Order: sequence, then C-alpha cells, then structure tokens
Amino acid sequence: MDPVEESPTVVMGLYGGPARRVESGASETMLQWALLQPASHRPNAFARQGVPAFPMDACGRRISLHQQPSSFRGASGVTGAVVWDSAVVLAKFLEHAADAGLLSVRGARAVDLGAGCGLVSAVAALLGARVLATDLPDRVRLLRKNLEENVGDGGSAAVAELVWGDGYELDPELLLWLEPEPPELVLGSDVVYSEEAVGDLLATLCQIAGPRTTVLLAGELRNDVVVECFLDAAMAEFEVGCVEQEQWHPDFRTNRVAIFILIKKKEKEKKKVSSP
Repeated sequence: MDPVEESPTVVMGLYGGPARRVESGASETMLQWALLQPASHRPNAFARQGVPAFPMDACGRRISLHQQPSSFRGASGVTGAVVWDSAVVLAKFLEHAADAGLLSVRGARAVDLGAGCGLVSAVAALLGARVLATDLPDRVRLLRKNLEENVGDGGSAAVAELVWGDGYELDPELLLWLEPEPPELVLGSDVVYSEEAVGDLLATLCQIAGPRTTVLLAGELRNDVVVECFLDAAMAEFEVGCVEQEQWHPDFRTNRVAIFILIKKKEKEKKKVSSP
C-alpha cells in the first residue's frame, strides 16, 4: 500500500481542501525524501535569481519584483534579496485555492513571515487579504518598494520589521495588526532553513498565531535533519498537516518543495502530549 494512503486526511483551519496529517518529524521526512527524492530534481524550477527583476502572472495581472542578485551572492544567508521556488509555489497555491473556493483569503488579516521580495504578500493582497509583510530591518526597503509597485491600490499591504524570537520587542505596526484578534492567516516561504533558527521561528509563530489562525508554510526540501527538527518542535504546540501536490496549482509543482499547514493546539491537547 502506498504509505501516503495510510496517513489520515483532514481539513485544517481556513483551508477547505484535504491535508495529510503529519504523525512525526521522522516519518514525514522519510516519506518526503523517499517518495519525492528532492535531491534528484533541479533547484530553481520557477525562480530566476540571476536577473534584476522576477516577473510572474498572478491574479489577472503581471507582477514584477525587483531582486538584488549581487547582495545574494555577496553575503551568505541573505535570502530576502531574491525570489525562491517555495515563494512561487505558495503564491500560486494561494491563488489556486482561492479560485477553487477552498481558501477564504478575501478580507482575512494575514502576516507574512520573512517576506523577502514580497511575492507571497503581493499575491495574498491582490486576492483581497489585508497583509502585513515582515522581514529583518535591513530587508524591508526592497520589500516595501516591491509591494508599493505591485499592489498599490489593488490591495492592502503594509510592511513591518520583525526579528524572530521571544527576546525581541514587536514592531508597533505589528502590534496594531495583532489587536484585537490574532490574524486569520500566517504565511511563510523558505522560513525553515537551519536548526538554529527553528526555536526563534516557533517562538514567533506562537506569539503571532491564535487559536483561529491558519499557518501555511512552504519550504524547499534541502536538508531532512532541519525539516525533521522543525516538525518535531512544531508538533508540541501545533497540529501539523501536509498539503499534497495534487492540491497545488497544476503548473507550479516541484518535488523540491513541501507545503505544511499548522493549527495551534488547544491547551488540553498540549497537556495530553506532554504527559508521561
């Protein structure tokens, strides 16, 4: 029997389509690497990181995002300077799911973590969400420019600085966004990239997400140890599901990317998991 069929399929949060429940970090990474074999597929199936602008059709218009390839090459880890495949996949997934009536985006308040060049934020805003795009202080200038040029009067998108981790004060813009209720959506692409960043990312997710928040994260499958570390840590606070490729936009699928849904557990569920 196909191992995917053995995992229960559920509906999670705002997404009305099926998601496969993640049972453990180890079993999920084994499944992803055994079935998808991400290392055997070429990177950048959709992204074009060596050019100054990245164009893409979405929401009935042409989006063009400024990139800074020189910054990307000159400083290790400056991922916000260029567009990655995971951002393309997540952006087109949002559009596809919204068009199919499976995801309530219009009118939803959304926070985009590590928004980078702003592709996911721009598409969510053009779909009708009220988006707050966040990134590190030295990356928000490019982010703001891209959103101003590609969203404009066509949607609602603001920008705020955000350093992950519970040891940092939240930007006043973000604090206003979290009142009186947490956002309905938290989005993130390529935010799971190192074991060292997992704790800070989860601290931020717990800080921003509420009981009615749906978290959608897309990431490239580069390192099974990092993905397993994140999933195991996340499952202490969140229910986790995986959206299979059959639910993605048919023209934007790659075996190097996975999409996960996270929903905060209720307190009694967390206590049940932590009890011996």
